[in-house]
Amino acid sequence: MAKDKKIYLGTGRRKSSVAQVKLVSGSGKITVNGRDVREFFPYETNVMDLMQPLVATQNETTFDVEVKVNGGGFTGQTGAIRLGITRALLEYDKVNEGKEDSYRTTLKRLGFVTRDSRAKERKKPGLKAARRAPQFSKR
Repeated sequence: MAKDKKIYLGTGRRKSSVAQVKLVSGSGKITVNGRDVREFFPYETNVMDLMQPLVATQNETTFDVEVKVNGGGFTGQTGAIRLGITRALLEYDKVNEGKEDSYRTTLKRLGFVTRDSRAKERKKPGLKAARRAPQFSKR
């Protein structure tokens, strides 16, 4: 990697997934855990979902995205990567001030800046799951 390339970092979390995202100026290649994004995620909807911040800010071909993600399943990992990309874009925007319309307003309006805090609810004693009670028997 050349010295003049600036790296922008962002960490995203969703459910039990954690993603560390690096944005490097490039051609739009996305790498997840050393593999191509379309090879890593089995569904095209996951790929579309994590690319939303780049599409919204018209940066699909501006940056190469390198991601390290662990924990959770495909949906949680996708959400974590999306938040990580958003945070990295906000860091890039902070460094490159001077535009009349910042990325923050665009991304905030679309709901990408807010972390999705929903997680699995814990199992309670006396129940089969978090809220599922044992079947009632009259006799």
